[in-house]
Amino acid sequence: MNVKGVAELTRLSVRALQHYDKIGLLSPKRNLANGYREYSEGDLDKLQQILFFKQCSFSLERIEKLLSNPRFDREKALELQKKNLILEKERIEALLNTLERTLKTMRGEDSMSQREKFKGFDFSYNPYEEEARQLSGDETVEKSNDFIASKSDRERNDMEKTLDELFRGLAEIRDEVPDLARAQEAIEKMYNTFNESFGHYYTIESFAALGQMYVIDERFKVNIDKLGEGLSEFLSRAMQRFADRRLESGLE
Repeated sequence: MNVKGVAELTRLSVRALQHYDKIGLLSPKRNLANGYREYSEGDLDKLQQILFFKQCSFSLERIEKLLSNPRFDREKALELQKKNLILEKERIEALLNTLERTLKTMRGEDSMSQREKFKGFDFSYNPYEEEARQLSGDETVEKSNDFIASKSDRERNDMEKTLDELFRGLAEIRDEVPDLARAQEAIEKMYNTFNESFGHYYTIESFAALGQMYVIDERFKVNIDKLGEGLSEFLSRAMQRFADRRLESGLE
């Protein structure tokens, strides 16, 4: 399919598709006879993935880094995007219902309790717990929650302080090569601290998967990068390298 056909199919502009090609996000093969772009079925599947990421508010730069990662798992990404879009749909539907009832109340056609006026404005949802459930399973998260709940306020504060110091220390070395000894020693400390702090054991695989979430999920990225620009990317690469080395050496 040529670029004009893809533009009509997706409602993207030709200029946008050309830009995707220019930045290496989506580069279809060229027709040797005329030099025109020709999009394959695989290109269209990749474009669909790109647009799903865009609907979840990912930047083009972040999407390019994710898709170029040899460990990128399309199925997991689609499941994550599905979950995010469903949550957004439910949030919008609840707010629209509250808005509609508010309008009717103003016109004297309905009445609302104080609680009903704020239905849909739910800020109690914890996305990090949901991601933990996806990475480690419900049972692990429940054990972790029980473990943390069993601690005193002082113990929980000490745990938060330990993790804060850990991430601030990692932020200080975020410009180093993730493969080098200093970075890997810091990641090993991170791995051990995680396993000592949350009441369950992170496998090497789940630890590496957590690192991938630091760059796949924009919520993780934004919060982590508050400690230093590029920290999430550094952690993801360093955690993956740490896991690879442990698996290669037979350590789990």
